Formats: sequence, structure tokens, C-alpha cells
Amino acid sequence: MNFKDITVGIVTFNSEKVIFECLKSIKKIKKIIIFDNSNDLTLKKKILSQFPNIKFILSKKNIGYGAGNNKIINLCKTKYLFILNPDTILKRNCENELLKTLNEIDNSDLSILAPISNDKNYGFFNDLKKFETKKKFKVSYVKGFAMLVDIKKIQSIRKFDENFFLYLEEIDLCKRLVKKGYSIYVTKTAKIKHLAAQSSNLGFEFEKCRNWHWMWSSFYFYKKNNSHLSAIIKFFPQLLFLSLKFIFNLMLMNREKMIKNLFRFLGLLNAIIGKSSWYRPKFY
Repeated sequence: MNFKDITVGIVTFNSEKVIFECLKSIKKIKKIIIFDNSNDLTLKKKILSQFPNIKFILSKKNIGYGAGNNKIINLCKTKYLFILNPDTILKRNCENELLKTLNEIDNSDLSILAPISNDKNYGFFNDLKKFETKKKFKVSYVKGFAMLVDIKKIQSIRKFDENFFLYLEEIDLCKRLVKKGYSIYVTKTAKIKHLAAQSSNLGFEFEKCRNWHWMWSSFYFYKKNNSHLSAIIKFFPQLLFLSLKFIFNLMLMNREKMIKNLFRFLGLLNAIIGKSSWYRPKFY
């Protein structure tokens, strides 16, 4: 296996302030596909002026993280796809270490290989004993900002669930891969910096979107893996609590917290009544 067997895939949305540092950090992998959910022709021209070999696709509408990655998976011609968020920066030798680990692991078993992040809990797991004693090890899931995936294995479970617009779609993907008998690995020799929640520069508009979709996706994920009734029983107290928090912050005239609680309430309410993840951030 070599770098010719790997493509980098990045889904962007209004990501100009971070994407260039991400691209500059990619040294070894030459095939790169960007799927832009903000239909930003100016960004496309800027990127292609510096990185002319990148395949850049503009989406006429914002279809979300999972669906955007599915588009990239459909276009990918290599055995592996290294899915990255635009707000990630590869540390020195990250690509070399990923390839080295890839060649050490039984490929018939591997579905996802992930580097570690700069986050204190490394963004993947809680078993610190395992982290301290092994260079690479199996986990039940990884976060979606950096993961090297086997294209055929991802396709065998019908890729990302496009009902998710934002949040938990990668955890759902991992859960389905493990259920099918595939393995997910983390290697601590490959390191990456994740800026976290900086992949878009929409400011407070992103906060509204983030809060709405976190609650919608949380309910949908639980419902998908249990039942609608059990999800309602679990989340209905949260719905009541959010309504009380909204009223409390309204009385205090704390506009920012009031709006966040309102959007969390609305996201959860829409999920409970069975509506799709329809909310989209607005441009100003």
C-alpha cells in the first residue's frame, strides 16, 4: 500500500479562514477532493490557483456533512479515503505514520484508521491505560474530523446516513461497521491538530445551527438504535427543561442564552414529531 492508494476528502461550508492551512499540511497524498456546501465560487478559484490538481465540487445547496462525504466517496477512485474537516492540520509525519500503520494492520478487518488529535481525551476514547501501553488499538468509534476509511467497506453499509445533517453521523457509521464485524483502529503515532468548531465562519448563526442539530441528531440517533417510544421517554424531560431555561433567560433578558435554548428546544421538538433535519444556517 502507498500514497497512491489514498485520496483526501474534505467537506467545506464557508471555510475559507481555515481550509488553506489544512491543505498546506497535506504533503504526501496528492489526490484531494473538496465538496463545498456553500457553493462558493470565489473560494474554488482561490484554492485552484494555489492547488490546481484538487478536484473541487460546488454544491448548489447545503446537503450536510454526511451527504457531502457520500458524494466524495462516490467520486473516489482509490482504495482508501482520508476524510478530513477543513479545520484540521496534519502534524509532521502524520501521513507517513498512517500509511505505516495501514500496512501493519490486517486490511481484511480494517474499516477505519484514525490519528489522534490535540484534544486532551484525544477525541476518540476514554481508555487511557490502553493509550499508554499500545501504539495502535481497536476502538468502538472515532470522531469524524479525521478518519481514513476503506471505501468498499463503507459502501457495504450504504455509507453515511443522510438523515443526519450535522453531528453523530460518524458515530452512527462506526456503529454499523462494528455491527457488521469490521474493526476501527486508532494510531497514536499519527497526530493531527483539530481547531474544533472553526470549520465555518458564520459566527452566532452557526451557534443556532449547532444547537438545533445537536438535539435533533441526538434524538434521531437514540431512536434509530432503540425505538421512537423509548427516545421520547428519554428526551421528553429535556424538552421540558429547555422550555424552562428559555423562559428563565427571557426573564433575565439574556438574549444569547435564550436563543441557544430556543434552538435546542426546536431541534428536539422537530425530531420528536418526526420532522427531518431541515434547519439550515443563513448567510448575511
